[in-house]
Amino acid sequence: MELREENIINAVKEMLTGRVNELLEEAEYQIPLIEFDYGNIPVIRLSTGERSEKERIIKSDVYSVVLVFAVPEIPDGEWNCYAYAAAVDLALGEDATMGGVVDRAVMTGKKYTPPKAAHCGGHWELELKLRILVEF
Repeated sequence: MELREENIINAVKEMLTGRVNELLEEAEYQIPLIEFDYGNIPVIRLSTGERSEKERIIKSDVYSVVLVFAVPEIPDGEWNCYAYAAAVDLALGEDATMGGVVDRAVMTGKKYTPPKAAHCGGHWELELKLRILVEF
């Protein structure tokens, strides 16, 4: 993996375990925090994205990051999905450069998927799509 991609993944992890967790702690009810050592671990998928003509001219790389959270089907499971999405969106709004690692990061999509069968111990799935721009 190139250093740039590794830096992007590390910046995403730092944002999630840093500012996103701080925002979750401020919620009115308890929401499980994001932890990569154990516990609530989102899947992070990184891929290159299609560049526009403008991005080619200014010599920028575009990346797509997909975060996938498996949220247990508990009474607050659906609301926890909304809380994770809102916290990530707020954190990106406060620091769109993720600590200066990227030039711009924005959330481009949210998808909430309920368990296949209600009340059977399944998981809600939250998928967040980020678009990241890095100039070179």
